[in-house]
Amino acid sequence: MQKPIIERNRKAGEAVVAALRARRFDAHYCATMEEALTLAEGMIPTAASVTFGGSMTVSDSGLVDRLAAKGCAIFDRGSVPAEQRARFVEEHFFSDWFLGSVNAMSEEGVLYNMDGNGNRVASYIYGPKNVLLLVGMNKVVKGEEAAIARVRGLAAPTNAQRFAIDTPCKKTGLCADCKSPDCICATMTTMRVCRPAGRIRVILVGEDWGY
Repeated sequence: MQKPIIERNRKAGEAVVAALRARRFDAHYCATMEEALTLAEGMIPTAASVTFGGSMTVSDSGLVDRLAAKGCAIFDRGSVPAEQRARFVEEHFFSDWFLGSVNAMSEEGVLYNMDGNGNRVASYIYGPKNVLLLVGMNKVVKGEEAAIARVRGLAAPTNAQRFAIDTPCKKTGLCADCKSPDCICATMTTMRVCRPAGRIRVILVGEDWGY
């Protein structure tokens, strides 16, 4: 990454972290994912129970494997048959830690997420004792309008390509505001304040990660 981009991301990232902290999120900036993983490992105790949603940032980062190697109890819904996943999610809803990311974050420190089944955003809002979000700087935008546009116009159609679903965005790559049975945009959440304070930890990474 070129030095001007690194410097821009650092300066902008520090401002976003300050905005997040003002909203009672426990927020940190790391220049690289490797730094972020070291910080995350230090936050999550050995033997803690850990679960996660369908975040490509978490999956691609390698954090789950690193936590498993240090002795954390990992609960992966992808490891059970599809017909058992709803029960599996319910059983592990109150894990010590839930790992994820966001679909968009405003410069003002507000988190925006779209979900299909709702288990991911439900865990962000209530349930697990701690939530850790890894967020690439590519997901930071200016204001609510830009955040919603990113969620619906980029994140959702891109994520749709991962699944065997029948939606307009799967076919065209563009949001059609559909009401398809396979719609992955069933629920949109806006998180403007962390309550209780510090329950949600955000590590902002000065690189592009996820969709």
